[in-house]
Amino acid sequence: MELRVDRERCIGAGMCVLTAPGVFDQDAEDGRVVPLDRIPAPEREAAVREAAEVCPSGAITIVSRD
Repeated sequence: MELRVDRERCIGAGMCVLTAPGVFDQDAEDGRVVPLDRIPAPEREAAVREAAEVCPSGAITIVSRD
């Protein structure tokens, strides 16, 4: 799994940070998503998928690396 984020699309809701705090953070300046780990560990995949699903702006995309 690889993450792609669209900071322009992000509205700064912070759902990703609440759902997967080890993978996402928010920029202190504008509140937009900051990926901490673009290739998250397998044990974090479920939380990352949930974060992408709950993102209100659809700013998080998951790309399969298979």
